[in-house]
Amino acid sequence: MRHLGVLARIQLNDEEVQSLTGQLDAIVDNIAKVSEVATPDVAATSHPIPLENVFRPDAVQQQLTREQVLQNAPDQADGRFRVTAILGEEQ
Repeated sequence: MRHLGVLARIQLNDEEVQSLTGQLDAIVDNIAKVSEVATPDVAATSHPIPLENVFRPDAVQQQLTREQVLQNAPDQADGRFRVTAILGEEQ
């Protein structure tokens, strides 16, 4: 367990090692149980319920004018949104 702590870059005291060792044993046992029932004739799934794409089809619609887009902007300049710079000089 200490080795896993080192790999995860966390320091574990003796009490944590004891507690986590028992938990890790339970996890390994549960994985073994799942492995027993996993058979090649059962397809792997990422979700128990089939999912469908819920996006609507893309359709060109009426566009906003630049004035409409910028009318509630807190700050603007030259027909664009004005924002605080986030990149340093090194960028």
